[in-house]
Amino acid sequence: MAYPINPDRNKPWNDLPLLPIDKELYEDIQIFTRLGNAKAALGRLQGRSIAIPNQGLLINSISLQEAKASNAIENIFTTDDELYKAYSEHQTKQQEGPTKEILNYREALWLGYGYLQEGQLFDEAYFVKMYRTISQFKDGIRPPVAQIYIKEGGSGLNAGKASYTPPRGPGIIESKLSNLINFLNDDEKYPIDPLLKMAIGHFQFEAIHPFRDGNGRTGRIFNIHYLTKKGLLDYPILFLSRYIMDNKEEYYSTLSGITQRGNWKNWFLFMLKAVEVTANLTYNKINDIISAKDAILDAVISKGNINRPESLVNTLFMEPFTRVMHLTNRGLYAENTARKYLDELSNMGILEKRMIHGNSYYLNLELYRILSE
Repeated sequence: MAYPINPDRNKPWNDLPLLPIDKELYEDIQIFTRLGNAKAALGRLQGRSIAIPNQGLLINSISLQEAKASNAIENIFTTDDELYKAYSEHQTKQQEGPTKEILNYREALWLGYGYLQEGQLFDEAYFVKMYRTISQFKDGIRPPVAQIYIKEGGSGLNAGKASYTPPRGPGIIESKLSNLINFLNDDEKYPIDPLLKMAIGHFQFEAIHPFRDGNGRTGRIFNIHYLTKKGLLDYPILFLSRYIMDNKEEYYSTLSGITQRGNWKNWFLFMLKAVEVTANLTYNKINDIISAKDAILDAVISKGNINRPESLVNTLFMEPFTRVMHLTNRGLYAENTARKYLDELSNMGILEKRMIHGNSYYLNLELYRILSE
């Protein structure tokens, strides 16, 4: 059965089909082959993450990179130095500009994860919570008067023109969002593989476009939350936005391929490839971080004059920049001892000491390198 297309990109697509889509749109050999590859890669990542003794060491760092990549898709950029420095100070509310937006995304990533792990299902409150945290606006579902449409990017002849106009009208957005939520939560009524369901849900959310702003970032956060909610990942550590950022044009073209041509196949193939590639990327990144941590721990232990070496190294891998207060606040050392140890590690070439606005920051060079690759 052919999928209905949007007849006029300049008018609200109030006839956006409700879910589920016809199974003929995803029962395809190529799709199932790629689905198998994606599930295998995701399973390997899940198995590796379970084996990590202290998952907090990696989760903080990887989720920060996911936030950075997702915002870059929306042309919100900042440097790694600015981002890590701001995060190390735990001053999200005091930041401005791109760095603040990235830290807001990371906050939403963990807020939504906690919300769903407490037993909540996907609901309107979840999506509104994500939107408000990301955008820092206090409104909710956009009203009918909001003239929202998606513009063509680039510098070609169609740049700036409408490529898609989402549904609009009294109760229309709420109705379509309710249908999406039921589809996501009811696996008995809609028994579809969770990776395919994630891809369908992501498209439908973007097509509904329920908020004034932040729909892209909210939709990408949903991807990771859906995988953790369905037990495919224990923690939100899939670096999915990296692949989308690296293949930004294909991401948008496969989305519009559904609305303009009813082509679901290319969208499924793209999203499944994204899961496979980023699961492997994250798996390798975890291995690199663990290897670096073990090597540094061996070097610190061999030094012979540093107390609590494991606790010290664990703290160094919580985030790229470490300050004296990170060690004192955790009750590991007195201030003078903490500073002495960090300076010693700088002399060993493990850390790089930087003076920023009169404060000492110690950069974990190996962790920074791995995260920046």
